Amino acid sequence: MLGPERHRAISLPIHHNVFFQTLSLIGAACLLVAYVAMQAGRMRSSGVAYNVLNFIGSGLLAWVAIHDRRWGFIILEVVWALVSLPPLFRAARSR
Repeated sequence: MLGPERHRAISLPIHHNVFFQTLSLIGAACLLVAYVAMQAGRMRSSGVAYNVLNFIGSGLLAWVAIHDRRWGFIILEVVWALVSLPPLFRAARSR
């Protein structure tokens, strides 16, 4: 089916919608806390806490985007998560 019904959002029970809304709010909060803390000079962009928050936040938002089939956001969030991994690997190796 290539009609409009193929692109409609999946109709789920209300508790599923609340679950995914909660995940998206937690993910957004992680990203925003990291960004604001970095802008305020409280975190370094190469720091572990900054990159963990970015990885968790973008991972949660990617999960929600995959569920909703939002390709632009899937690409954005997956790349964001992947970019946060090298600094975390470097930090783990230096310990």
